[in-house]
Amino acid sequence: MSQIDIGISKDNREQIAASLSRLLADSYTLYLQTHNFHWNVTGPQFRELHLMFEEHYTELAAAVDEIAERIRTLGCVAPGTYRAFAELSSVKEVDGVPEAKEMVSILMQAHETVVRTSREALKIAQEAEDESSASLIGDRMRIHEKTAWMLRATL
Repeated sequence: MSQIDIGISKDNREQIAASLSRLLADSYTLYLQTHNFHWNVTGPQFRELHLMFEEHYTELAAAVDEIAERIRTLGCVAPGTYRAFAELSSVKEVDGVPEAKEMVSILMQAHETVVRTSREALKIAQEAEDESSASLIGDRMRIHEKTAWMLRATL
């Protein structure tokens, strides 16, 4: 493969990719958690939450691909195993099947966690003048902020 010459140093590309790897791990863990809750939610809000969780995990499925492809564009390897995601993720897995209201609260907090991870990654991308990564991260941050707000409004 030929050398990458996109105006970002190798060290900066590696730092950006590392921060994007954490964002990818958070996003994938949140995807799994949301899908799990979609399958297992019960109660009076079943239909509303079941459909909302489906919208969220569908959006996250596309997001993880976009983040991973950006990591590859920077010339780095994207993490892709449960072990790697568990080591990198700030979003913690949930044991058992919580009640519907607790699911909403857990997901709200997880989206806020992803926003914080995004903010850290955004600083690194901006310092390296990597507008492409910064744009991707900014878009992700906006989606997670809005989703957290919608989940909060449900509580």
